[in-house]
Amino acid sequence: MRVIFMGTPDFSVGTLNALVEAGHEVVLAVTQPDKPKGRGERLQVTPVKEAAAVHGIPVFQPKRVREPQCIEELKKYKADVIVVIAFGQILPKEILEMTPFGCVNVHASLLPKYRGAAPIQWAVINGEKVSGVTTMQMDEGLDTGDMLLKTEIVLEEKETGESLHDKLAKAGAELCVETLKALEEGTVTPKKQKESPTEYARMLDKSLGNVNWNDSAVSIERLIRGLNSWPGAYTVWNGKVMKLWDAQVCMAKEEIENKTKDGENFVPGMVVKVESDGFYIQTGEGLLKITKLQLPGKKRMDAAAFLRGYRIREGEILNRA
Repeated sequence: MRVIFMGTPDFSVGTLNALVEAGHEVVLAVTQPDKPKGRGERLQVTPVKEAAAVHGIPVFQPKRVREPQCIEELKKYKADVIVVIAFGQILPKEILEMTPFGCVNVHASLLPKYRGAAPIQWAVINGEKVSGVTTMQMDEGLDTGDMLLKTEIVLEEKETGESLHDKLAKAGAELCVETLKALEEGTVTPKKQKESPTEYARMLDKSLGNVNWNDSAVSIERLIRGLNSWPGAYTVWNGKVMKLWDAQVCMAKEEIENKTKDGENFVPGMVVKVESDGFYIQTGEGLLKITKLQLPGKKRMDAAAFLRGYRIREGEILNRA
């Protein structure tokens, strides 16, 4: 097929590569404009732009793809299908209906679950046991188009947002190639979506990582994993923002009694026990053992390394930023 590819971040690159390797003619890569980054504000190209350059694919970077001149530009390529994966702009009806096979979206959830911008991280935060990828025929709604194919991924016990991202990116690339083949051969039947059983997977921001110690140990541990590697969960210790990268839940009553002193009045956020390889924090329900963290200007470190260089005392209280 002649394909116009629309995507921007790392998550999109594997699918672009897979389409090329499968023999599709990717005639254009559409991606977000380059953005300034760092102190020098040097323009940083998108991962999709970098990948397109490797394959010699022309690149188009419109500020607003719905502008009439942008739509006319896309028409010039006479594509059979438009593949969209994490592009970052809403497509107008003129683009959705531009090609014979329409716009096929690769979405990182098992639709209708987790429509929205951050389905990968919210699946981890909410404790899902299974996630996956869905290809769909895009319509004017937000991730509401007819479903084409799905593939499932079982989450591991210590799955993070980053590790699930990589697994779904690979699975999505394979599923997209399979979907285009099925569309071309007429062997796939689009299926209408029902109402979503989950909340909209809203975009992540740094404030989401601000740990509320009144929450349960289970939910905080999931938050830590879900926001790894961005934006990261964090709290405040000794006037410094402490990022939390790994933790273990301690919920059993006998475990709690073994790790704490009888008669103490523990409040959420309090350090209740310090051991050589980590320290235990009281939450709204159960204890959380912090095993990997990061201080400002420092690299990530195991809690054991942190405790060799810093002193954290039982009874201290970690606060929200």
